[in-house]
Amino acid sequence: MAELSELTRHIESYVDTSRSPSEQVASLRAITSLLKKDLLSIEILVREMGLYLTTTDSVIRCRGILLLAEMLDCLSSKPLETSTIHSLIIFFTDRLADWKALRGALVGCLALMRRKDGVGMVTISDAMAVTKSYVHNLHVQSLAQHDRKLCFELLECLLENYPDAIVSVGNEIFYAICEAIYVVLPMAQLGRYLTYWARYFPIHFTHPKSEDVDITRDELSRALMFAFTSTPLFEPFAIPLLLEKLSSSLPLAKIDSLKYLSDCTLKYGTDRMEKHAEAIWSSLRNIVFSSSQEPVLRFDSESLDRIGFLDDEIAKGALTVLEKVVMQNSALFLNLIVNDEDINLIFNNINSYKSFSDISLQSKQKIHGIGCILATAARSSISSCNRIFESFLPRLMNTLGLSILKPSENMSPSGERAVSGTLNFGALYLSIILLEACRDLIVGSAQVASFPAHETFCCMLESCSASLARAFSSNVGRGNETSIADVFLGVKGLQILATFPGSFVPIPESLLEYILTALISIVTENFQSTLSWNLALKALVNVGSYIEKYHESKKEISYMVVVEKIGSLLAAAECMMPYSRKLEAISEVGMSGRNYMLKVVPRLEEAIFTHLSDLYVNGDTGELKTQSSFWNATPIKFFRGLTTQKVLMKLEEKDIFEATMKAVKFAVSNCSETSQNVIVEKAYAVVSSCHFFSWNESAVNAIDMRGLDISHELKLSFRDRWVLSLFSSVIMAIHPQTHVPDVRATLLLFMEMLLKGHLPSAQALGSLVNKFSSKSNGQSTLDDRPLEEAMDIIFNKSISHADSALGISTGIGDKSTMNLTDLCFGASNSTPLQINAIVGLAWIGKGLLMRGHEKVKDIVMILLECLSSKDGRHLRQDSGQENCEQDVSSSVMTYVTDAFHVMMSDSEVCLSRRYHAIIRPLYKQRFFSTMMPILQALIIKSDSLFKRSVLCRALAYIMSETPLVAVLGEAKKLTPVILDALLMFSKDNQDKDTMYSLLLLLSGILTDKSSQEVVIENAHIIINCLTRMISYPHMMLVRETALQCLVAMSMLPHSRIYPLRTQVLQAVSRSLDDSKRSVRLQAVRCRQAWSSPAAT
Repeated sequence: MAELSELTRHIESYVDTSRSPSEQVASLRAITSLLKKDLLSIEILVREMGLYLTTTDSVIRCRGILLLAEMLDCLSSKPLETSTIHSLIIFFTDRLADWKALRGALVGCLALMRRKDGVGMVTISDAMAVTKSYVHNLHVQSLAQHDRKLCFELLECLLENYPDAIVSVGNEIFYAICEAIYVVLPMAQLGRYLTYWARYFPIHFTHPKSEDVDITRDELSRALMFAFTSTPLFEPFAIPLLLEKLSSSLPLAKIDSLKYLSDCTLKYGTDRMEKHAEAIWSSLRNIVFSSSQEPVLRFDSESLDRIGFLDDEIAKGALTVLEKVVMQNSALFLNLIVNDEDINLIFNNINSYKSFSDISLQSKQKIHGIGCILATAARSSISSCNRIFESFLPRLMNTLGLSILKPSENMSPSGERAVSGTLNFGALYLSIILLEACRDLIVGSAQVASFPAHETFCCMLESCSASLARAFSSNVGRGNETSIADVFLGVKGLQILATFPGSFVPIPESLLEYILTALISIVTENFQSTLSWNLALKALVNVGSYIEKYHESKKEISYMVVVEKIGSLLAAAECMMPYSRKLEAISEVGMSGRNYMLKVVPRLEEAIFTHLSDLYVNGDTGELKTQSSFWNATPIKFFRGLTTQKVLMKLEEKDIFEATMKAVKFAVSNCSETSQNVIVEKAYAVVSSCHFFSWNESAVNAIDMRGLDISHELKLSFRDRWVLSLFSSVIMAIHPQTHVPDVRATLLLFMEMLLKGHLPSAQALGSLVNKFSSKSNGQSTLDDRPLEEAMDIIFNKSISHADSALGISTGIGDKSTMNLTDLCFGASNSTPLQINAIVGLAWIGKGLLMRGHEKVKDIVMILLECLSSKDGRHLRQDSGQENCEQDVSSSVMTYVTDAFHVMMSDSEVCLSRRYHAIIRPLYKQRFFSTMMPILQALIIKSDSLFKRSVLCRALAYIMSETPLVAVLGEAKKLTPVILDALLMFSKDNQDKDTMYSLLLLLSGILTDKSSQEVVIENAHIIINCLTRMISYPHMMLVRETALQCLVAMSMLPHSRIYPLRTQVLQAVSRSLDDSKRSVRLQAVRCRQAWSSPAAT
């Protein structure tokens, strides 16, 4: 028979949505092969998949059911027992009511219903059950296309193979078929139907208080829209109604009308919509012109990407409809746009819009509206773009005082006279919008190379590009005379010209260099103006990103000059730009493309080492601290150089140290496996050359702990600590398939260092055991040695502690060696060493728990034995030191309970998806289900208040990190524990985050209908606890959530809560004066709830 561990690995690979489709298919084939070869039975498979088929996590449940269904489909020719088929078809029949897992249920029913006689078929009675479930549970028209296809296939299979089952349900099957298919009704009846439906447009919907009906307004609105667009015959009724609603004073009615109109336009067709063209255009134009958005025009770096109605849903909806009608009937709607009186009036009076500050708000709205209309029309197609350019660009160029030259005369901006005076704002703004629409049309097409180069707008753009570049440049180069609006338009215009595809609009190399030089000059010379500097830098980054994305090799040559100039700023002493801005510029430009990053990294590396040397000489960390905030965005190529510098780095600042480690992990995690192999090899070479790395496999039998200092301090030079920490960061971030040169030596190194108090070593060790291979899967990850061998090294390696000053007790006697388990039990007679061992065990346990390895049980047993051991087992045995022993016991127990918190909590430091950890689905739920009864039993048996408190704390840590749905099932048992933990945590601020998580669990129990019995039973205790929580001074969210829980408690039966009403109101009255406004608001709501007649 197949090993269950191997089967579980295949199942988890399929249900894990983060796995690639090829891995999922391979897992499906592997399980199917086991079934076909009779190495695995259907019964064992279903029993092993039990949790995946019934879990409350809809994603995992959906994938689990689909896996079972796909396997049955592959086994169509394999004989199955009648009882097995009966059990499976009943299961899939019930799952037809589970819409979140419907795909798997349909596939499973089909696979079983299609089986032929001789290999086991579905019986008539089971087929009748499938038919009834089909009729009552499936709403075919509301499903996705593939699911509808499966529904029709299942119906076809029932009709062909099981007609008797169809007959048994009577007329219901007929109604179900009619509901599932499209039916054409007479015109008069259609009109009556639309008249009825129109009464509900737009949808006004309020959720019922009881939430019995799980339906939203959006769902109702979408269903009504499907009715409107179900047939083109609705056109005479629907379009006039929608146009009428566009003049409504209700914003929601306008938004819905535009959505409906957009869909109806496509469904009804060109011929039917032509007679409504003028009315549609008039309505859309009025909406765009009357947009209430303020400010209408925005001039910030974010707007460089796109000018438009960023926050006005109505105006955006109108432009969406306009784009669709122009694409559908371009000739008609372009005539309406070009000949529109309001648009031509603006163009005729555009000379009056010279300065942005002198234009009225209404005129700004109209200019912006016209720009959006022209851009939308031009962006819809090539022919539309030609028509818009022909009609409006010459008029704009004339207003700006620029000429449209022949292409041969327009090759360089330097050949023309400089632009004098201030350019007309309105004409410049509309010109830039037209250029942006033209650029988007070209870039957005999948066939840029196939566009004919003689298109009208292409020739016009080529003829005026140099004149426009000169105008844009002059607009940002007038110093203090230039307004914010002018600077924005100038920078945006230069960016657009630089990002036209070279294969379609051949911008001359000299023109591109002119544009880039203009932008660089702003960055290097105008750094005192924050807005101008940010705009120019953002434009340079956008240009670089465009060149990288679309592989513009010719433009890349010119852009590399920009990268060189920006990179040289760090070493340019004559440049007065603040150092933080130099770093920001080099970081942003470098991040715009891989080739640019490779160019700037050496510059950044050189600057970092220069300041490290200055730091050693002068002791000044100012600029180095500024650099550390940018390391996270830069690939770390300086690891080896950092660790081989001759200077001793006096970087005691914690923020620099942590920023460097985080940057190393981030950079390594984003590298490929091949690159990681190179990085790990070089990092290992550096670490192995350090004096603290002295492993000799043939000579070393035990880890020597004689260098451990009782003061809990790691005795390493600062350089060695940096080397060790950076090497640990590299190990934390690697892929499971990355090779580590000498795994055994690395394990021993991390073991020694974690016992000496080096936390990153413990985290790196946890990452290693999480990513090691296992004997059962047959794959090689990290090293050829499997996980079991690594566990043997970690837990059975002897640890030498030959310090004669310290006696070793508790069963160890005079022996000078012990293992990790002995240290956790306090065999070394050294509290710091015991604490370090427990911390290391916690991170090892976390790595094993996340991957679902059975060895985690041993670690849990060690921790539980520490918690439940007799008083003083892990303490010194001198009878005269009782007070000291109690302090030591408290300290050790705190670290033991913290170990459960480490194992269950989500870490941002290591062992996460970002750092390629192996994560088994539902591992938290499994651990909770295992630990909850064990810890509860220990709490009941505990014979001291102190021991009970630490056990309760451990269970609280586990509960606080467990998904709510898993805790609700045990609400009756866990509610008293949660309340005890809340009261215990409220004594200080050390566990305020855990306290908040427990309060959220309690609020989930209070609002869960199935838990009302336990809430009513413990109402007095719960309210007493919550009235204490609302005055918790260390965290606002705790006070706020406690008040919300009291509101939920006010809904309990009157007889249960009335005796506590006075107590609650007195406690809440104190919260009315809370320093936080949100707490005061919740206090008012709570007082109203408890003062209402329902509560009295």
